[in-house]
This record gives sequence, C-alpha cells and structure tokens, in this order.
Amino acid sequence: MTSQVVSTPNPLIRVEDVTRTYRIDGREVPALRGVDLTVTQGELISLRGRSGSGKTTLLNCIGGLDRPTSGKVWLEGREVTQLSESDSVQLRRQRIGFVFQSFALLPIYSAAENIDLMLRLAGVNDRGERQRRVEYVLTLVGLKKWATHRPFELSGGQQQRVAIARALVTRPALILADEPTGELDSATGQQIMELFREIVDRERTTVLIATHNLAVDMFADRVCLLEDGQIKEVIQRQSR
Repeated sequence: MTSQVVSTPNPLIRVEDVTRTYRIDGREVPALRGVDLTVTQGELISLRGRSGSGKTTLLNCIGGLDRPTSGKVWLEGREVTQLSESDSVQLRRQRIGFVFQSFALLPIYSAAENIDLMLRLAGVNDRGERQRRVEYVLTLVGLKKWATHRPFELSGGQQQRVAIARALVTRPALILADEPTGELDSATGQQIMELFREIVDRERTTVLIATHNLAVDMFADRVCLLEDGQIKEVIQRQSR
C-alpha cells in the first residue's frame, strides 16, 4: 500500500501538504517536503526512518511544538497550525501526551509527583480526582508499588513507564513518542512496545511513534517509511 491517506469522515489527525524548512548558516535546509497523512482514533502508527528523515519534525508539527513552513495540520477537527501560542499550549496540556527518548522526568519528584504535575498543569484542581487518575495510570503501567520512588531509584524501563503514565494521565486523544525505545535494551524495548499496544487496544488512545527501530513495526497498525522529508511508503499491517 502506498497511499498516505486513510479514507474516513472524521479523522483524528490530518496532515495536508506539510513542508518545514530551516535556515542554517544562511542556507535553507528542508526537513519535510510535502507530507500528507491521515490517522484515525485507536491506531498505533510507526513513523520509521533514519536520522534526518523528518520523523521528529513531523511529530513536532502535529503536536504544535513547531509550525510548518507551509501546509496544514488538524487534530480533532482543530487546525493546529492556526492556533495562538496560548491555545497551542492548552491543546498540548489537555489533548496530547508526549514521550521522549530521555524520559524527561524531574529528578526531585517521585513517580507519582511527576505524573500529578501534568494534571495540575492541565488545570485539574480536585486533589482527589488527581490521586485517582495517578493511581490508575501507575497501575496500568505496572508501577503502583513504585509510586513514591524517584527516577534515580528506577530502571530505564521503569522510568519510561512513568513517562508513559505521565503522558496518559490527562486522558489525551493522542500520544506522540519520539524514539521511546532508543535508550533501552532490546528486551525492555519490547516490553515498552507491548505496553503501547495494550494502551491503544484498551484505552483507544492513538499513538504515533518516531523510530528507526525495525522491531517497532510488529506492534504497529501502519508503518510510514520516511526518507528525505517525505513519506515514501505506507505498509498496512494485518488487522488486529
């Protein structure tokens, strides 16, 4: 299958002819060259490509962390590329979860406190509601017993599970994960991918993963192969 667009009346994400060009040392460097992509709710999509292929830039444009040079991005019917900075921040806090290669946990906070912080930023003021949500996501990722542990007391795999729980706690429509297995050994990386697959199947959360890891493909519904800032091929995995 080579088409990048899935026919659906209500896509969760729609990317239309997106380009992104950076100016470095007086010259223009294209990172994205006319990307089209449509994603439905409850899909796990692997955006696979080598370093410099544009996969992280595409995630950033979808998540409102970067603005395309041209083209448009919609999330849940809202045009992300036209939002003000304040509206973009609110969208990220309430509707998008982020998972990074380096975990990005605050070292002085416990696992539960790292997760709770996202709820406070999202404006959830009810302490009891926050506690219930934190406990739920920690249980979901298998870390309820480690709630009071700080990052240095956890393994790399456990830290990434905390990061995933943090991304999930606001009940986002979308999780964007940038090389989430990049700093993990192969066995732990597989466990993290199994967790992502469970989250998609159980919570119906959409997950987009930027990766160069071929092993991620086996967990994906679709694999988008990026090269030189373009989606060169889309591989449809078997229905689950």
